[in-house]
Amino acid sequence: MGLSTHVLDTMHGTPAAGMSVALWATDGPQARCIKAFVLNQDGRNPDGLLLDAASLKKGTYKLVFEVAAYFKARGVALPEPNFLDRVSLDFGVAQPEQHYHVPLLVSPWSYSTYRGS
Repeated sequence: MGLSTHVLDTMHGTPAAGMSVALWATDGPQARCIKAFVLNQDGRNPDGLLLDAASLKKGTYKLVFEVAAYFKARGVALPEPNFLDRVSLDFGVAQPEQHYHVPLLVSPWSYSTYRGS
């Protein structure tokens, strides 16, 4: 089924269009960037799935969201240093035949995530 993400800007009540995101495959301290992209108007990867069913493997991954840069680009005055600069979500895929959706709800001061469907 694959891997997807979706980001909602809870400060403005909108999808986080324009936020930069990177997907990494991790193996202990080593990491390999699989893809970097900018979220579309829906707050999603413009190419659809981050990894399709054939590419999603059992293992550990990391999504890195450029939160401070996104809010600065939206004109939000942030303190220096920023409370949140990047949000890094480390997660595991135990059953790659299932769909893994990793949404992020974010403001300049907080975030939450969960395994979606």
